[in-house]
Amino acid sequence: MAPDWTIEILSPDQSQTRVTKNILHCLKHGAQMGWLIDPDEQTVFVYLPEQRIQVFDERDILLPMPSFAAGLNLTVKDLFAWLLD
Repeated sequence: MAPDWTIEILSPDQSQTRVTKNILHCLKHGAQMGWLIDPDEQTVFVYLPEQRIQVFDERDILLPMPSFAAGLNLTVKDLFAWLLD
């Protein structure tokens, strides 16, 4: 059973291909959304079922949320501030 939302944080020793495959596997099996977070590039790649990948790297842009977290307002800047704390 897939999670509703899968979030992967790319580490320097990980293969982006492998992490992307994990996200796509979850989407194929029912996940609403997948995020691939690249801390080095301060970029979030957002994956949705049957849609093109969206890229978020502008600091003040709100990130899309799955339906169950629609009330959560999080910018790219906020996300990376949390990760760096």
